[in-house]
Amino acid sequence: MADPSTYRPAPGTIPTEPGVYRFIDSHGTVLYVGKAKNLRQRLNSYFADPASLHFRTQTMVRTAAKVEWTVVQNELESLQLEYTWIQQYDPRFNVKYRDDKSYPWLCVTWAEDVPRVYVGRGKKKKGNRYFGPFGQAWAIRETVDLLLRVFPMRSCSTGVFNSARASGRPCLLAHIGKCSAPCVEWISEDDHRDLADDFCTFMSGRSQQLTRRLEKSMQAASDNLEFEKAAVLRDSLVALRQATEKNAIVFSDGTDADVIAIAEDPLEVSVQIFHVRSGRVSGERGWVADRADDSSSADLVEAFLLQFYADADAAGDPDQGSAVPREILVPELPTSGEVMAELLSGVRGSKVTIRVPQRGDKATLMDTVARNAAEALAQHKMKRASDLTTRNRALEEVQTALALPEPPLRIECFDISHTQGQEVVASMVVFEDGLPRKSEYRRFIIRSFEGSDDVRAMHEVITRRLKRLLDDRASMAAEADGGPVLVDATTGAPRRFAYAPALIVVDGGQPQVAAAQRAMDDLGITDIALCGLAKRLEEVWVPEDDMPVILPRTSEGLYLLQRLRDEAHRFAITHHRGRRSAAMLQSALDDVPGLGEVRRKALVSYFGSMKKLRAATVAEIAQVPGFGPTLAGAVHDALADQTTVALNTATGELIEG
Repeated sequence: MADPSTYRPAPGTIPTEPGVYRFIDSHGTVLYVGKAKNLRQRLNSYFADPASLHFRTQTMVRTAAKVEWTVVQNELESLQLEYTWIQQYDPRFNVKYRDDKSYPWLCVTWAEDVPRVYVGRGKKKKGNRYFGPFGQAWAIRETVDLLLRVFPMRSCSTGVFNSARASGRPCLLAHIGKCSAPCVEWISEDDHRDLADDFCTFMSGRSQQLTRRLEKSMQAASDNLEFEKAAVLRDSLVALRQATEKNAIVFSDGTDADVIAIAEDPLEVSVQIFHVRSGRVSGERGWVADRADDSSSADLVEAFLLQFYADADAAGDPDQGSAVPREILVPELPTSGEVMAELLSGVRGSKVTIRVPQRGDKATLMDTVARNAAEALAQHKMKRASDLTTRNRALEEVQTALALPEPPLRIECFDISHTQGQEVVASMVVFEDGLPRKSEYRRFIIRSFEGSDDVRAMHEVITRRLKRLLDDRASMAAEADGGPVLVDATTGAPRRFAYAPALIVVDGGQPQVAAAQRAMDDLGITDIALCGLAKRLEEVWVPEDDMPVILPRTSEGLYLLQRLRDEAHRFAITHHRGRRSAAMLQSALDDVPGLGEVRRKALVSYFGSMKKLRAATVAEIAQVPGFGPTLAGAVHDALADQTTVALNTATGELIEG
């Protein structure tokens, strides 16, 4: 590690204006991004007595090789630039709030001609309407089940919808009253969109107008002696009230606000947020993060607001309005005060108020959120205590077994996958601090040769990965005097291969390890450790050793290597199967006249899978846009003549029959 005094700026060279700074290591990797009202005062604090610094701050300044800064005009500009750099460089020593669990949301696919409602997780898509996140997936699914009795809109997948439309037969949901069957035109697309709009109106918290409308319709049906219709409307009212009761009113004035609370200790911080829309709690989320320094509660609040709201995706759906509410309730005002409110007002497009509730219902709800944050931190520490200890022990055991100078904080594992030498692919998975870092996973396609030569394929993939490392290092060195160091100057894309691993693990024994070592020798790389894990006896092979390293079966280090190997195998198999399926379709339809790439994609998109396409009739294939009876018949005949291929899930091999 570097001595901070070797790169400390000379006295008087640091400006006293506001600005944003970044610490960078010897390879050009940005370690930390921060902002300051007075750059000189803030940066000098990092070069004070190391004993007075937080442990993670000590590690950061000793890992860094230089510090750079950019002067800005005001604090608003510094907030914006800090956020931009954090998103661009993803610095490892900045506080990163991570979900303590995965939260589901409710989506209405408003961009489709026939909108669909479903419960999902993960990344959101533009054009859809989202509600939540919600605390429990089963609870929101139960609510949707109740609401489909009132608003019988489509909830089936695209494949099921297209299949029902092609066959002219609706699914079971239509027959039990939970779908109005737009697939077979029991209802027009316009009327179905009105149903979806009513569904969204209810989920947005505006349920009173829907209740009044149903009550009037029920009364009118009763007056007209249409008792069966009145009974159906009565049951709908009951379902609507049951769904409404699941979200209790917390503010009678219809407040739209986010209520944020923090629980902290010297090592970690827990953040809990309740989303209140139209006076009701519509969702809640929680995060736990490692503390990077001795930041105050106001600093932690500011960092959270910046990460959570300033994202470009936070602008929300134009049809629904911004994801930033009019009011944000916090336990302590952020250090930037009104500047943060001004920044979020720009994201929202209208005034945003950030304040600390002092009394009344809002202060009471803040106490509830704070208790949830404290409980989440306590539960996390109970799990983390053993988990963190176990991961540290695993890394130390790997260090000892392989005689490494320090624990391998970043490990990359490689695996090869193919079927009898066809569609050869490789995978690279990354573990940092003993945990998978999926954003760094990479796939490789091996096209330089044909055949089942795993050793040759391993040599190629290690060469390609490490050559990218050297290229990125050379580019960063050339750009060190100016410009972003982790972004390609030509394309603007992040240099994902610029971070060198401490250890490379290959799936295999002595031959694969020898191939990887040859690749490293050819490139002149000597500062990265290497080993292989053989499946038969779980032996750990190291270069130029005739005997493997045998770790005890109960070893946490062996378990970590096994997790790496299994994850790399899973990632490679997934990639290989995807390419193999595409190749099978290509092979089956190669000789069909008039069937080009666009129509092949239309077939797959329409039916969803090769299995459904094989089972389709000529009439069903003819329903695909761009297909007529003649072309549909040719496709059907080609698939019928193709040899049936099945997958043995136990071995991953193809069986012809």
